[in-house]
Amino acid sequence: MSITDKLKSYNETINAYLYDILSKQDDDYPVITDSMAYSVKNGGKRIRPFLTLVFSEFGGLGRFDKGALSFASALELVHTYSLIHDDLPCMDNDDLRRGKPTNHKVYGDAMATLAGDGLLTLAFEVIADADASDRAKVKAVKALSELAGYKGMVGGQVMDLIGEERKLDEREFIKMNALKTGALLRCTARLGLAAAECEDAGKCADADKYCADIGRAFQIRDDILDVIADQSEFGKPVGSDEKNGKTTVLSYMPLDDAQKLAEKLTASAIEAVKKYGGKSDDLIELAEYLLNRRT
Repeated sequence: MSITDKLKSYNETINAYLYDILSKQDDDYPVITDSMAYSVKNGGKRIRPFLTLVFSEFGGLGRFDKGALSFASALELVHTYSLIHDDLPCMDNDDLRRGKPTNHKVYGDAMATLAGDGLLTLAFEVIADADASDRAKVKAVKALSELAGYKGMVGGQVMDLIGEERKLDEREFIKMNALKTGALLRCTARLGLAAAECEDAGKCADADKYCADIGRAFQIRDDILDVIADQSEFGKPVGSDEKNGKTTVLSYMPLDDAQKLAEKLTASAIEAVKKYGGKSDDLIELAEYLLNRRT
């Protein structure tokens, strides 16, 4: 099965689980769950929940373990909240996300903000209710709160905003990418291995290395696509980074050099996990797929 076919297969299960979570509404104010569900259901490759499930198998669990599925879904809820907030007028001010109007264009700025807040807090409820040991759930809460918070993704977004006011130096830029994009990708390994209750320090370190490298490569590819992509294929405005005066990898190097750096990071990620034989096949194929993606 190709990696695209496997993504599709896993996504069917992930989406069914997510949609069931969001099917419960309060009759007095259904608009909030409508807004939350609008963005969750607005497509996406589900790379983060897919990786969480793959890492749970990497750690020894069977396919679609219920605890791992809950952890994976919680991570996707957090990722979706971050996209809603990222699109707001006070942030990137984007009108399109995955080819459809952004949440605030449909529900207004205030409701979009609350939808993001709702998804973030719902994620921790999903972890609390997961069919997993208390030890695994505590590890999951620790990982998600740390890597999605001001020490992780939020911190990266702060640095991104600073980069609109002045050019970040190279050290700051690398750190921004490590936090803004890499943190949630690193979280996939910690959540998947937490669900599997994997205590192999070497395997955990190699998984973290893999995620850190593909996270940086992923952001570099995003920066490249913001310049070269077809908007109808990309699903969001092309050229918005330049319009907003953002610091990107192309602020430091030509496009060809940026692509070579992404290739080098992808090779490093693959090197970190290939020693595990068949258990790393999906990770290797995914890294190569992300390197060459067009959306």
